[in-house]
Amino acid sequence: MSDDNWMDLFCDTLGRGSRQMGLDLTRVQVEQMACHAIHLEKWNRHVNLTAIKGPALLAHKHFLDAVAIQPFIHVTTGQMMDMGTGGGFPGLPVKLLNPGIRMVLVDASRKKIHFLKHVIRMLKIDGIEAIHGRVDDLHKDPGFVGRFNGILARGLADLDRLAGLAGPLLAPNGILYALKSPGAREEITRDLKKKFCIQWDDYDLPDGKETRSLVRLTSKQKSS
Repeated sequence: MSDDNWMDLFCDTLGRGSRQMGLDLTRVQVEQMACHAIHLEKWNRHVNLTAIKGPALLAHKHFLDAVAIQPFIHVTTGQMMDMGTGGGFPGLPVKLLNPGIRMVLVDASRKKIHFLKHVIRMLKIDGIEAIHGRVDDLHKDPGFVGRFNGILARGLADLDRLAGLAGPLLAPNGILYALKSPGAREEITRDLKKKFCIQWDDYDLPDGKETRSLVRLTSKQKSS
């Protein structure tokens, strides 16, 4: 498949799917995500970045899955982190939809961060950086502790573990956005209920192929 045909199929899948979800992506946003996607596909031939391949599947499984949470994002300015971002999901698409956010993409894989730095350069967007490291180690860095208004996580760990990773990094009243399957309700413990206000939203991806859930854990710590 030529690059032009690849891009056309990706853009058609992303555009059609986002409209089905009631999202109005601009042409620039679609093109930026297409650029991210085709470089992900090309790098993936030599570096293991994702098991998902092909324009339609990448659009559906990575990009539409990321932009689907846009109606629930309440942080339009300030600082956000994507923990265990992998190939940039959901953090990079969320940043493209919310240019006022300053986004930090974190992953323990150096090759994935190298890829993301390349994509950020290609897209020429400000207010985003990719950092190689473990989230646990950032707990010791005063430049990260209590800094983030929102933290994103997809497929990284169970809710208790995610809360432990995100908690020290969240600003007062900050929100952890955990992308989950509906079955993850079983992960909500009494301890989590004590520490966080918990909101749960189910949503369908386009074509009714999959139901997903977004769990929002808002820190009960009061700002001084």
